[in-house]
Amino acid sequence: MTEARVIAGTGTGANRAIIVTGASRGIGAEIAAELARRGRRVACLSRTGARPDVADADALAERFLCIPCDVSREEDLRGAFKQVAERAGGIGGLVNNAGIHRDGPSRSFSTGDFEDVLRVNTLAVFVASREAYPYLVDAGSSLIVNIGSFFDRMGVKGGAAYCASKAAVAAITRCLAAEWGRKGIAVLNVAPGYIETDINRDYLNDPVHGEKVRARIATGRPGMPADIAKFVAVLFTERIAFLTGETICIDGGHSISL
Repeated sequence: MTEARVIAGTGTGANRAIIVTGASRGIGAEIAAELARRGRRVACLSRTGARPDVADADALAERFLCIPCDVSREEDLRGAFKQVAERAGGIGGLVNNAGIHRDGPSRSFSTGDFEDVLRVNTLAVFVASREAYPYLVDAGSSLIVNIGSFFDRMGVKGGAAYCASKAAVAAITRCLAAEWGRKGIAVLNVAPGYIETDINRDYLNDPVHGEKVRARIATGRPGMPADIAKFVAVLFTERIAFLTGETICIDGGHSISL
């Protein structure tokens, strides 16, 4: 690997950009927007390089640095991180949010589809974290938040690829936290439950499937992207350095409810 060249920052980690992958829509867009609302400069990475699709995007535009990046390509990630460091005066944090969800019977699930899920959901988390490392060390005190899933510890019919990819993210989180803690880098895994996004809105609003989901959630409803975004923003705002390596479920009590 060719290590990224560290660009000297202009202040502490709190003054440098936070990178959010998959930031154009859904949970990633709301995370990017919430961080911007709290005064942070946010580098928004997505395949299209589009601005986060949120209602107040125009008002937040000056805090967004939008860059096209396919997280499944190492050279894209390396180039995007270098560009962020040069244009924003350094990198102070990373949110590995980009992901895909493919499911189907394991007896007929293709190797190619399985590899695609792992490449985006798991390998990209490791590569992005590795490429961010020298910049985060330079920042002095920094945070990586991985967006996992409460499916990481469940047995889900047809979900072998997705569940495996998110279980691996939890493991990567623990290992990087153990390895990088003395460098001032905390690593956390935020594991959402059912969150209403464009991808699953029809499923959650289906009278049969949606009702089954709601019956298991202690709060009686699926989450919204803002629920995850506010928590992630709090982690960056408060910067509890002693908290690292953990998987934190935000699922409305779904995983502990009978």
